[in-house]
Amino acid sequence: MAVKYVDSAADEIEQQIGRRKFMAGAGAAAMSFTIIRPALVRGTEASSKIRLGIIGCGMRGKWIADIFAKHGGYKIVAAADYFQERAVELGNKHGVARTNCYATLSGYKRLLDQKPDVVAIESPPYFHPEQAAAAVDAGVHVICAKPIAVDVPGCKTIAEAGQKATSKKQCFFVDFQTRANNFYREAVKRVHYGDIGRIGFGEACFNGGDVWNSWNPVEHFLEANPNNPEAKLKAWGMDKVLSGDILVEQCIHTIDVATWILDADPVSSYGTGGRKYYKHGDIWDCFAIVYRFPGNVPVLVNAKQFGEGYGDVGCRIYGLKGTIDTHYGGNVSIRGSNPYKGGQTGNLYPEGTAVNIAEFYNNVTNAQFANPTVAPSVRSNLASILGRIGSYKRREVSWNEMIQENEKLESDVVKQLKA
Repeated sequence: MAVKYVDSAADEIEQQIGRRKFMAGAGAAAMSFTIIRPALVRGTEASSKIRLGIIGCGMRGKWIADIFAKHGGYKIVAAADYFQERAVELGNKHGVARTNCYATLSGYKRLLDQKPDVVAIESPPYFHPEQAAAAVDAGVHVICAKPIAVDVPGCKTIAEAGQKATSKKQCFFVDFQTRANNFYREAVKRVHYGDIGRIGFGEACFNGGDVWNSWNPVEHFLEANPNNPEAKLKAWGMDKVLSGDILVEQCIHTIDVATWILDADPVSSYGTGGRKYYKHGDIWDCFAIVYRFPGNVPVLVNAKQFGEGYGDVGCRIYGLKGTIDTHYGGNVSIRGSNPYKGGQTGNLYPEGTAVNIAEFYNNVTNAQFANPTVAPSVRSNLASILGRIGSYKRREVSWNEMIQENEKLESDVVKQLKA
């Protein structure tokens, strides 16, 4: 059964006035969202903003805090990060009292003790399941970055936390930018209606340059202190366990689109890969994988993080009547008997995040607790893990084998930091 999404008020506005005008006015429009039902937002007055805590104050945490602030419906009241200086830096920028800026691995627990209305989880993926589950148990609404977990037990924890949130009338939202885009939504809906006919096979990729060091030169943390656990934590993207490797941490964007279009768990995967470029850490920087989906539908997935020249985050699924062709930050369309012109998705990373933050706000303030982003995010995360396992083992690994083995990744970095 296909996952159905109900367009938010923000989507309706976007369709009426156009994407660029919508995004330019989104911050101003959000300023009008001042009436919050007290029954939904615990401990606030009817005219208050939603009280937000940020867990994870590194590069993405600081970046997304600015988008929450621009929305106008949130007030950042607490920040937590292993590194005190990062929490304080974010707090200083957004007027958070220093006493509400928490450090160490357990700092998020003290943040939750302050009972914010919502938390944004922007820590390394290894920590997401524990932190999200704790937030739900504390009665706090959750918006979580992808990937939601690095292993099967972590995915199960997120699935359970999402179900518990719904039963407790709390919101749990996973921030995939592609799923916020109307061109993606319309194209996928048309495939589910049968516009490309019976599906034969597909291909997907996440091919770019040195992602980690282009954003933030993380390898320099390891050059001088290769065995220092704090240096490894700062360079968490180079660590297989903390990040899940590039297939889970990065390529999940396009694997999520493939599983969204096919609306199915993969049956199995096998693949290969290795290291051609990175000098530090233990992640692979290239993968080549064959997934098998129900109906004997193969999907080829490749990923790399080195070199210059061609790059793309794309997914094509080929049917007997047409092809859906999607590109993150590029064009989305359907060609064939039932064409869909689609269009350019624009600057999808910030714009999709802004739409998700607005939709999360609407869910919280309008008591929308169905939490439809959780189940598909668990599916695509497990599919990414399956591809990683099949590549590491260099043999075909079935979905059922992966679920039954239920392998839990343990971080030596975390053990050292806790010692």
